Amino acid sequence: MRALIATWRLARLLPHVLHGLWLVKRHFELRTAVERHQLVQWWSIKTLKILGIQLRTEGRAWPAGHLLVANHVSWLDIAALHAVLPQARFVSKADVRHWPLVGALVEGAGTLFIERSSKRDALRVVHQAAAALRAGDCVAVFPEGTTGPGPELLPFHANLLQAAVSVDAPVLPVVLRWHQPGERFSAAAQFIGDTTLAQSLWRIAAARGLGIELQLLPAVQPEGRDRRALGEALRGAISARL
Repeated sequence: MRALIATWRLARLLPHVLHGLWLVKRHFELRTAVERHQLVQWWSIKTLKILGIQLRTEGRAWPAGHLLVANHVSWLDIAALHAVLPQARFVSKADVRHWPLVGALVEGAGTLFIERSSKRDALRVVHQAAAALRAGDCVAVFPEGTTGPGPELLPFHANLLQAAVSVDAPVLPVVLRWHQPGERFSAAAQFIGDTTLAQSLWRIAAARGLGIELQLLPAVQPEGRDRRALGEALRGAISARL
C-alpha cells in the first residue's frame, strides 16, 4: 500500500515540477518581486501537500534585510522554508545547480551558488550576500554546510555569517524538525551518507504522516560580535530548541 501511495504522489509531483520550470523560464522575468514571491510560496506549499507533508509554523517572520540561518536535514528544507518565507534567497553548493529539474528551479528562485572547496569563491558569495542584505533582501544559509541526521547539529561554518556582521544585519534563527508518528525526528527525511536524491525522494513519498515543524526564533543582532561568536550564539539557540 505504501508503494502505491508513493507512486501516486510521485506521478503528481512530476507535472508540478515541470509547471514550476515553465513558470521560472517563461514568467519570472515579467513579474514583480512580490508576484515572484507569491509564485514561489504557492509552488512550495503545493509540493509539500503533494508529498503528504504536514507543515506547522511557530514564531514571527522578520522584515526585509535579514540573514536567515537554519539547521539542515533534507533537500526539501528549501521548499519548507519557501512555503513560509518565499522571499528567501538561499546560498547553496554549486553542484545543486546541475541536479535534474531541481537545479533550474532553485536557480530561478534567486539562489546564490558557492564552490565550498574554494576560499576565494566563499569570499565572493559573502560580498554578494552582504550586498543583497544591504538592498533589503532575505538571504538564507545552512551553516552546517551539509545535511545532518536531525537531533544533533553538526559544527557551524561561520564564513557566510560575515555578510551579516559586515552590514550589521539582523539574523533570524530557524529550527527545522522533520517528524513522523512515533519518531520525534523522522528517519525518512534524512538525506545523509550515501543516500541518493532518488532514494530520498522515494522514502519521503512513501512515508506515513511525515511532517515538518518550523520554529522562527527571535532575531539576533550581530552587535559587534565576530562571525565565530555569532555562529556559536546561533548554534546554541537552535540546538536548545531542538
